[in-house]
Amino acid sequence: MDEDRAVLARLSLLDRYLPLWILLAMAGGLLLGRFFPAIQGWLDAVRIGNTSLPIALGLLLMMYPVLAKVHYEDLGQAARDRRLLQLSLLLVWGLGPALMFALAWLFLPGQPEFRTGLILIGLAPCIAMVLIWIDLARGDREAAALLVAINAIIQVLAYALLGGFYLKILPGWLGLATQDVAFSMVEIAAAVLVFLGLPLLAGYLSRRIGLRLKGPRWYEQRFIPFISPFALYGLLFTIVVMFALQGQAITSDPLTVAAVALPLLLYFAIMWSVAFAVGRRNGLSYPKTATLAFTAAGNNFELAIAVSISVWGVSSRQALAGVIGPLIEVPVLVALVYVSLWLRRRFPARAIG
Repeated sequence: MDEDRAVLARLSLLDRYLPLWILLAMAGGLLLGRFFPAIQGWLDAVRIGNTSLPIALGLLLMMYPVLAKVHYEDLGQAARDRRLLQLSLLLVWGLGPALMFALAWLFLPGQPEFRTGLILIGLAPCIAMVLIWIDLARGDREAAALLVAINAIIQVLAYALLGGFYLKILPGWLGLATQDVAFSMVEIAAAVLVFLGLPLLAGYLSRRIGLRLKGPRWYEQRFIPFISPFALYGLLFTIVVMFALQGQAITSDPLTVAAVALPLLLYFAIMWSVAFAVGRRNGLSYPKTATLAFTAAGNNFELAIAVSISVWGVSSRQALAGVIGPLIEVPVLVALVYVSLWLRRRFPARAIG
C-alpha cells in the first residue's frame, strides 16, 4: 500500500485524474454535438473517403508516444512466446466474434440494424486505443505491439470473410434472418494503414534514429517523458470529436443507447474477465496477462463505423451502433485498468515484471 501511494504521488495531474478527464471529454463532446449540431457537419466534412481526419489525427497523436516506447529490438523475444500468441488468437478471433454474435441476437432480436452494427464491432479487435489501456495497466508493450500488428494483418485478410460468415452463413444454419453484405478490402486496408501503420512507422523510426543519434539515456529519460503526455491529450481529443459527431443522435434517443449499451457492457466484461483468467491459469506473467486481457476486450470501432458508413450510410443505425461503442468501452476499460492494477498485487513478485 505504501508503494502504491508513492507511485500515485509521482503521477502528474493528468494521469492521476484520468477517469475524470475522460468523463469530462465524453460529456463535452456530447454537449457540443447536442447544442451545436453544426459542428458535426464541420468535423464530418474533413475526411478522406470514410476516414474522419480529426479522428485520425487524434488517434495518431494518441498512439505515437506509446509506440515510440516499444523496444522493437525485443519483438523477436515476444514472438517466441507461443502460449501468448495462441491464447490471443483463440480469444480474439474465436471467442470474440462468437460472443458478440450471441449477445447481439439475444438482446436485439427485433432490431436488425443495431444487431448488424454490433456484430461488425465484434469482428475487429482494437488496434489503437488498446495500446493506451495496456500502457496504463503496466502491460507488456512489446507483446502488445506484436499482437496489435498480427491482428491488423488478420483484419485486412479476414474481416470480409468473417462478416459474410456471421451475417449470412451462421444465421442461415441456425434458421435466423440472413443479410448479404459486400465489404471493400481496400477500405479495410486503408483504415488499418491510417490507424496503425502510420503511428507504428513513426514510433519505430523515432526509436531507431533517437537511439543512434542521442543514445538510450537521452531517449528514455528526456524524449519519452516529453512525448508521453501527448498520448493522453490525443485520447481526450479523440473522445471529444467522436462524441461530438454523434452527440445529437445519442442524447435525443437514450433508450436506443441503453438497448445497445447492455450487450456491449456484457461483452467487454466477459471478454476481459475470461482472458485475464485464462492468462493467469496458463502461468503468464502479469504484464502479459494484462496485455492478453485488454487485447481481447477492445474493439476497432473506427473500422466498424467506416464499413457501416460505406455500406449503409453515415446516418444509418449500423453506424450509430458503432459510435455508441466507445461511449461504453471507454469508461468500462478505464475501470478495468484499475481492476487490473489491483489484481496485479495477487501475482507472485517474480511474475509482476
